[in-house]
Amino acid sequence: MIDPVTEPVSIDSVQAIQHLVGQMEKVIRGKRRQIEFVITCLLAGGHILMEDNPGTGKTVLARTLAQCISGEREGEHVVFKRIQFTPDLLPMDLIGTHIFDDIHKEFIFKKGPLFCNVLLADEINRASPKVQSALLEAMAEQQITVGDTTLKLERLFFSIATQNPIEMEGTYPLPAAQLDRFYMKIQFGYVDEQTELNIYREYLNIAQNLIDLEQVLSMKDILELQAMAGQVHVHEEILRSVSNIVRQTREHQDISLGASTRSGIAFLKCLRAYALVAGRTYVIEDDVKDIARAVLEHRLVYRNKEGKLKALDSIIARETERLAKLKLHG
Repeated sequence: MIDPVTEPVSIDSVQAIQHLVGQMEKVIRGKRRQIEFVITCLLAGGHILMEDNPGTGKTVLARTLAQCISGEREGEHVVFKRIQFTPDLLPMDLIGTHIFDDIHKEFIFKKGPLFCNVLLADEINRASPKVQSALLEAMAEQQITVGDTTLKLERLFFSIATQNPIEMEGTYPLPAAQLDRFYMKIQFGYVDEQTELNIYREYLNIAQNLIDLEQVLSMKDILELQAMAGQVHVHEEILRSVSNIVRQTREHQDISLGASTRSGIAFLKCLRAYALVAGRTYVIEDDVKDIARAVLEHRLVYRNKEGKLKALDSIIARETERLAKLKLHG
């Protein structure tokens, strides 16, 4: 047995993360796991895609997180913007455009909603592929190119995209290159029967809770937590498991397009952030099992429906069994 790194996460950090989760649960009922995944992507420095039917709470979750971190504390203003994607949206509606300044007699650039800290891209697959691709540079490089000029985005740029299932009418599948930029894709799903009954009883209070939510984290807090996540310890055998899982997706007979090296890096970043959300400075074997599907599923292309149901699960199960036998953390 190999002892884990035992240096504890600071009490302030644990309390800050748990306070954020608690605030969000005032509005988002019965979805703690999804809340933790969204916070994981935030602390990993990535982006998250949420897919499900309309009315399951995807947009409300995004707005709830934004309200808990948007605002001004310690002198830095966290800016939240929402873009409703529609078929008639144009790239300039996201990026911005040049307008003529009558006073100075010159064209000036008016920034679009992509110039923010937290972006809600709502129903992203209702817009055309050209508009979807306008997000790609921002997500991948944290910059936007306008003509010959490259404009840097803020140090904190976190996008939460929602999409309807691709089988629904009026949707455009996201290109593989953009899907690969999302660190996680999660299904939101319906709540259980008892939780749904409670929502019906308390929906007026829940709506008021959304209005009354307090800002929990400042930009400085988030940047510090992101830096802390980068220092979380990953055991060599867990690192090897990430590599094994990624490589096996390329070799599986039911998968025609496997995960890239970039996928493996995103996997590691999310593992570190997920451990931090759990109050640890080291990754454990169960973390791999908990987040592997959310990190990798949307990056793979399957040969058949049966493969989509079983291929990735079998790869993950094989590696988690290997880790369990090693007993890295007793």
